[in-house]
Amino acid sequence: MEQLENRNETEKRIIVRVSGGTMAVNGFLAAMKIIVGWLGNSTALLSDAVNSLSDVATGLAVMIFGKLSRKEHDTDHQYGHEKYESMVSVFLGVALLVTALEIARAAVGSMIGFLFQGVPIAPPTWLALGGAGLTILIKETLFHLTRKAAKKANSSALAAMALDHRSDVFAASGVLLGIGGALLGWTILEPIASFFIAALIVKLGVEIIRTGFNQVVDKAADPAVVTEITAICADHPGVLHVDDLKTRVFGTRLFVDLEIAVDPKLTVGQAHHIAHLLHDDIEERIPNVKHCMIHVNPLRTKEKD
Repeated sequence: MEQLENRNETEKRIIVRVSGGTMAVNGFLAAMKIIVGWLGNSTALLSDAVNSLSDVATGLAVMIFGKLSRKEHDTDHQYGHEKYESMVSVFLGVALLVTALEIARAAVGSMIGFLFQGVPIAPPTWLALGGAGLTILIKETLFHLTRKAAKKANSSALAAMALDHRSDVFAASGVLLGIGGALLGWTILEPIASFFIAALIVKLGVEIIRTGFNQVVDKAADPAVVTEITAICADHPGVLHVDDLKTRVFGTRLFVDLEIAVDPKLTVGQAHHIAHLLHDDIEERIPNVKHCMIHVNPLRTKEKD
């Protein structure tokens, strides 16, 4: 239990540090895009500034719920609070979908106005191109740093935030291509690129939402984890057979329900000792396991069956 508490504290510090830093960087990017987009005559960059402002809000949500999810269990939440973080992942996925739909709506509106209504698309300046390039550089750096931190903190919310950074790279790439094309005289390229980037962001958003839902509805662990648990059982000579094995993802943690068969001639104390050793071994060798419940059965022969 003490080891779990220490790990929770470490993960909490990582989440607070990374989400706080991300909020600061996104705040800077939002201000930069507004100024450069206005001076550089780029509506795409101005629209992307709204995305950065929403990222500040999502960073705050990750910080708050990331800390809450690391709270120890209490009388009202006897299995812990890990699912708070899964809820944040769903929220981030929905926020990505909303952002993508807004980008697509603006892009389609620009294309319709240009192609059918004769509404010109004002060409941006080279300053806007530099702003888009700087955004890509910063967001790609944030993606790698946040993904690394997510693995250290075992945080699905930080992992979702990392994917959000990658989606922002896609969006800024679309802005960059659009601005570049517009500077060359092909102003229609800006809304076309934005539309296809919006489709990629939708794909990422759906993946994040699916991951969050799987953590909320008690999805089973990956087959590789189940195989690892079975192998650990096989390492214990007192365990003669695995009668049943169930797993369920609980937020960022894992619960294991296990039934093992032992020699029926053993005393209750001896059987308990075998189960206790196996319990500790599973929780030690698979850090994501929050609790392992083991039920002991006497080995049944075919004749008795």
